Amino acid sequence: MNEAYLRLAAQNQPQWNDRVRFLAVASHLMREVLIDYARTRNRAKRGGGLSPICIEDAGQLAAAGEVDMLALDEALDGLDRIDSQQRRIVELRYFGGLSIEETAQVVGISPATVKREWRMAKSWLHRELSAATE
Repeated sequence: MNEAYLRLAAQNQPQWNDRVRFLAVASHLMREVLIDYARTRNRAKRGGGLSPICIEDAGQLAAAGEVDMLALDEALDGLDRIDSQQRRIVELRYFGGLSIEETAQVVGISPATVKREWRMAKSWLHRELSAATE
């Protein structure tokens, strides 16, 4: 978390106008920090034998260091190629902890659409993360 703060503080021109936009930028930076950490850890461990998880459990496990963040990052990159809005929703909800309503405000869509896209994105990511470990 400190690393994300340092990256936020280092920005010359902040890209936020309000609390929700700030959280959106922080979500993206948090993803970068977690991926950098995972890359460093995996270089040290040479893979480490990580097991697959479902996206619903990822938030709790990330804190415990049990998520294969590199696989999640790769899956999010794949999701971005298919549906960048869904990737952004996952980033905001998972890495930033934004609510449905906050996410809807940032993305500029209705909360009902966020809920629908969130469900579809979680399903797609679960399938991708499961297939990657088989």
